[in-house]
Amino acid sequence: MARVGVFICHCGENIGRTVDCPAVTEAAARLPGVVESVDYKYMCSDPGQQMIKDAIKEKKLSGVVVAACSPRMHEPTFRRAAAEAGLNPFLLEMANLREHCSWVHEDRGEATAKAIDLVRIMVEKVKRNAKLHPIRVPVEPTALVIGGGIAGIQAALDIADGGKKVVLVERSPSLGGHMARLSETFPTLDCSQCILTPRMVEVAAHPNVTIMTYAEVAKVDGFVGNFEVTIRQKARYVDPATCTGCGTCYQKCPSKKIPSEFDAGLANRTAIYTPFPQAVPNKPVIDAQHCLMLTEGKCGVCAKVCPTGAINFEDTDREVTVKVGAIVVATGFELWDHSAYGEYGAGKIEDVIDGFQFERLASAGGPTGGEIRRPSDGKIPKTVVFIQCCGSRDEKRGVPYCSKICCMYTAKHAILYRHKVHDGRAIVFYMDVRAGGKGYDEFVRRAIEADGAEYVRGRVSRVYRRADGKLIVRGADTLAGQAVTIEADLVVLADAIVPRTGGNELAQMLGIAYDTNGFYSEAHPKLRPVETATAGVFLAGACQSPKDIPDSVAQASAAAAKALGLFSQPELEREPIVARVNEEMCVHCRACIKACPYGAIEDYDIKDRKGNVVRTVARVNEGVCQGCGTCVAVCRSGSIDLDGFTDEQILVQIATLE
Repeated sequence: MARVGVFICHCGENIGRTVDCPAVTEAAARLPGVVESVDYKYMCSDPGQQMIKDAIKEKKLSGVVVAACSPRMHEPTFRRAAAEAGLNPFLLEMANLREHCSWVHEDRGEATAKAIDLVRIMVEKVKRNAKLHPIRVPVEPTALVIGGGIAGIQAALDIADGGKKVVLVERSPSLGGHMARLSETFPTLDCSQCILTPRMVEVAAHPNVTIMTYAEVAKVDGFVGNFEVTIRQKARYVDPATCTGCGTCYQKCPSKKIPSEFDAGLANRTAIYTPFPQAVPNKPVIDAQHCLMLTEGKCGVCAKVCPTGAINFEDTDREVTVKVGAIVVATGFELWDHSAYGEYGAGKIEDVIDGFQFERLASAGGPTGGEIRRPSDGKIPKTVVFIQCCGSRDEKRGVPYCSKICCMYTAKHAILYRHKVHDGRAIVFYMDVRAGGKGYDEFVRRAIEADGAEYVRGRVSRVYRRADGKLIVRGADTLAGQAVTIEADLVVLADAIVPRTGGNELAQMLGIAYDTNGFYSEAHPKLRPVETATAGVFLAGACQSPKDIPDSVAQASAAAAKALGLFSQPELEREPIVARVNEEMCVHCRACIKACPYGAIEDYDIKDRKGNVVRTVARVNEGVCQGCGTCVAVCRSGSIDLDGFTDEQILVQIATLE
């Protein structure tokens, strides 16, 4: 005979303001099988949990219903309390009186009546709950980190320092990401390469880290603790084991007019190249699209001059499969293409550049040796206009969100310019300054007060080149209430931060969600900010949202901590809410196999004692199943049920409301 305890939470005023909790308690006490019904202001508090534990022991409860707020947040808490009192945790159910009732109703009488119904249906469900036990799956203590920028490097180092193996995959020929392209970093103006290069060398030399550059993730199978990842290693046409990195090959290569991606198109590279002098690994690759030997079958100079014979024109892409237990996604960001802004030159005016191009001009390792010079004629610009929010906070043509770091890097650009061109004018057009961070507001004030940057509050309406070569910037000063026209030598656009190209395809491979803007979605914005809805997959850096370097590094360490926590035990314990097939009823129509979004259902041969196949049915892999219930819905023979949400439990809940 069922002995159910019902515990009603006021949740302060969140529930109690709209729902008459004592009335719900009285109504629950009259339900068949209920032997205990109480209400308390904060049921999730220690006294509230103790109340549940005492009732389980004293009343010998066979089931518990907690009517409170979101099960997503508090169900683990109450189930743990039930387990500590000796009750199987899956004999506890929650009725959501906050999100499903008090927060969506204003009439107290109607809300109370609905709350009573919610409690009643959960009481009937818990009577039919079965004792379930957590599923244990072995854990492969190796992590995959996707992305070799500062976030990926930090995550890989933290996991490796924790004593676990790491496979670090980067799609470009070198580690470093966007940080490697920066001149200096805000708010301290530290040299970017001076900070980053030691970390790159450290991760490359770490015995627990395997680096795969010029590679991409091609396929992801498996589940938390047991992922099987196929990585496509692109053909480098240079054997890294033989190559010494002497540089003779690219010094002699005749193809010298290929725009350099690292220098944002402001300089050229050869067909065989190393992205930058501090690259890790410092081994060149051949760009197959521009190599004369690979496209036309002639040249081969690099192979002739290579002293170690490292050039291999017969090299091909190959796939490598690795088994990992956790995945950290740190794929970073790109700059929005400002060519959509025709009034800013639509990407056609050579002296209208983006933030990365300015970084390369300011960098000592850049195409101008650190001197700020105009791309069009190489002259030093005496007036530079910086335009913030180019594409950001623009729902019509750009992106609706704030890109977070633009105000800061624009202030940095203004300071760098004034340090290098002492008699120059730095004029910044802004909507408003968002400098949220330690020392950030002071940094912006420094740009204005100490370095003489002129901040104009207003939008720019047009940028065009006059016949004499001058750039004309027309805008508005909204504080002065007047139009502004400036003769500029160089215009720098603070383009919006957007997700990396191909991010959606990777998300679908990993089974993680992404928002309307393409950024990856976390499991919970406050309580699980680095986890995703797919167990074992964690986020780090700007792939989740626009972030600066400190935030990216902090989140990378958090993701690494989560991965190390996952690896702390040889087996992983997970909830047993999984589908099960009644093999006696299964007709092997394979509808469930086709519908399962996680690939958790497979063909299974039933054999007789002699080993002969009698018939084939569907069988669920408990380790892969996520309990979504899709297979239950499509099963034509009704032979699949979901533990914890069986047909009997669902139907009795519906019948209770009739």
